[in-house]
Amino acid sequence: MANNASAKKRIRQNEKNRARNVALRSRVRTFIKKTLKAIWSGDKAAAQAAYKEAQPVIDSMVNKGILHKNTAARAKSRLNSNIKAMA
Repeated sequence: MANNASAKKRIRQNEKNRARNVALRSRVRTFIKKTLKAIWSGDKAAAQAAYKEAQPVIDSMVNKGILHKNTAARAKSRLNSNIKAMA
């Protein structure tokens, strides 16, 4: 248990930051899932539109420190390659 004011403040800050990170991580996962659902449905135009929406969200999570840059690059690459593989 925190015994001084600075430790108590740090606990409050950590909880606030954790809640923000959880929300942002959830947001990026939602955009990725929307793109995957569009890919699975077989509609290439919808998949491309969903990917165009997801791409800036994924990039912004890298800038905020939510995702590592290689993780984001891998996710974008896999989504894009799945879209290109559609007939």
